[in-house]
Amino acid sequence: MAPIPTPGTPGAEPDDPPEAYVGLDAERAERLARERGWSTVRSLPPGTIITMEYRAGRLNFEVVDGRVARCWKG
Repeated sequence: MAPIPTPGTPGAEPDDPPEAYVGLDAERAERLARERGWSTVRSLPPGTIITMEYRAGRLNFEVVDGRVARCWKG
């Protein structure tokens, strides 16, 4: 069985609320998320079709006009 991720390990999720990124410039938000420990950050245009698998340590941004309109984990 795989170990449970802990902060500071690959795949771990920082204690960082996704709502904190909404309204930020997309480039700034991505830089900030990586500084805070998110291992994967992806920016998506509205309506993008994505798979629904959950990945610990991944943060998703829905970007509209260069700003984060929505943010969620996984």
